Amino acid sequence: MIQIDSLNQFYGQSHTLWDLSMTVPEGKCTCLMGRNGVGKTTLVQSIMGLLPVKSGSISYKGQNIAGMAAEKRAPMGIGYVPQGRQIFPLLSVEENLRIGLPARRDGLRQVPDYIFELFPVLKEMLHRRGGDLSGGQQQQLAIGRALVTDPGFLILDEPTEGIQPNVVAEIGDIIRRLNEEIGLTVLLVEQKLPFARKVADNFCILDRGRQVAFGEMTELNDQLVKEYLTV
Repeated sequence: MIQIDSLNQFYGQSHTLWDLSMTVPEGKCTCLMGRNGVGKTTLVQSIMGLLPVKSGSISYKGQNIAGMAAEKRAPMGIGYVPQGRQIFPLLSVEENLRIGLPARRDGLRQVPDYIFELFPVLKEMLHRRGGDLSGGQQQQLAIGRALVTDPGFLILDEPTEGIQPNVVAEIGDIIRRLNEEIGLTVLLVEQKLPFARKVADNFCILDRGRQVAFGEMTELNDQLVKEYLTV
């Protein structure tokens, strides 16, 4: 689904991604892991076109998208839930959801019913302002807004950050449903190890801007956790 080859990125004079190559297999949930500051969000923003790629390629369904404008990602079928949610606090829940409709390829102009089946609370609060929702509800709104675009590939950047445990569990179940029932490919950036083990099929660990380990989640052993993930 996504193939990254020899990707390099810089912040000023700081080299943040070093010849990074990785694959996000189609129909799977891959968890991007690593301590703070190793380049996870930089990689995600590069995929989304929010950072210009210095060198290397990012291929989606065989097409190099590295030089494309960011706004072309959603119509291609790439959904994105950024770290911190970034919903529109002054718009209603319904208005936040409808923002994703123009990016749909099928021309649908109403929020699909399955969004409310996944997140019943959004239907209950359809006319509430986004800023009036709790953190967990805002996270559900952010995921729902991304799903409205009808993506085939969804990026979730730290979706459990600052969320109460019961909603974290719900989000994990929903990711598995999307992955297993409709075959949605997911790239999950996550630091909570129990959540990652529950949700993801594969893992990719970054350290100092380089990929240092990749495999099935069952292969994530104590040695890797201690060396690259433990704070």
